[in-house]
Amino acid sequence: MLVRRSFLSTTALAAAGAALGLPLLSGAAKAEPRFASMNIFIPAGPGGGWDGLGRAIEQVARTSGMVGSFQFENVGGAGGTVGLPRFVAQRRGRADSIMVGGAIMVGAVLANRSPVGLKDVIPIARMTTEPSVIVVPASSELKDVKGLLEALKANPGGTSVAGGSAGGIDHIILGLLLKSQGKSAKDASYVAFAGGGPAQAAILGAQVKAGISGVSEFAEQVKAGRMRALATTGDTRSLEGVPTLKESGVDIVMGNWRGIFAPPGLKPEAREALVKFFTDLDATPAWQELCQRQGWDRAFLAGGDFDAFLKQDEAETAEVLKEVGLV
Repeated sequence: MLVRRSFLSTTALAAAGAALGLPLLSGAAKAEPRFASMNIFIPAGPGGGWDGLGRAIEQVARTSGMVGSFQFENVGGAGGTVGLPRFVAQRRGRADSIMVGGAIMVGAVLANRSPVGLKDVIPIARMTTEPSVIVVPASSELKDVKGLLEALKANPGGTSVAGGSAGGIDHIILGLLLKSQGKSAKDASYVAFAGGGPAQAAILGAQVKAGISGVSEFAEQVKAGRMRALATTGDTRSLEGVPTLKESGVDIVMGNWRGIFAPPGLKPEAREALVKFFTDLDATPAWQELCQRQGWDRAFLAGGDFDAFLKQDEAETAEVLKEVGLV
């Protein structure tokens, strides 16, 4: 899927932010623009977590005067591995271009055996992390995690679960749930979607038995009573009245991190400028307020710390994917 979005007016920006559930950040302190314009590449369709992070960066950076204008490009598919080669090939050396990516792409690169991976881009900063939530349609006969686990154990192929691209966090969580019941991830009926919007539609339409995604993507549907949340995957509760998997007797704790990457061929000073930009953005009260409202945990890492984290995450993800039979 290829979707282009160019510069938005203030009115259009406000409408876009409202559609994504982002707070309107009026009265933020103005700063000198760091970039006249910034291009944000989203290797996923509109409406998902990467797109939401990109829109949030736009809103805070434009409102505070850090960037003059933004252009977006969405290229969805296969956990980011369809768009990633395009970003690498077309944005090489461009100091005003960034890509949003994260944990899902780490797994997708491995599961899809993609020749192009995060090794081919330049890490800038890890920005946020959030737990996932397991949901079912409001009309579902599944009332709790126990019921879902029983269904997965009795008939894994007949218990369809919607989520992001194959090999990503959502798929890994389902694999671990199946493993906890003595089943293999290969037995799963996993329905992969390139964006959060289509996955929501499938769950709301009861086209699948359950769904897994980041808490922020399903929170409004849960609050509105259109979905029932069975459990979240964090250390502590992320939604009122919804237990964690650990509380439900399933020893799984997993978070979905998202971050920023630059294209290859960037000069060192250009990388440092981007690192400083996102360091300063993370420190703004507007960004901190937005993360709190979105239910995102600020998890800022940059420079060598982010590089080290990536190496560790790639190794651990490869181990988990092998453990649950996804590679």
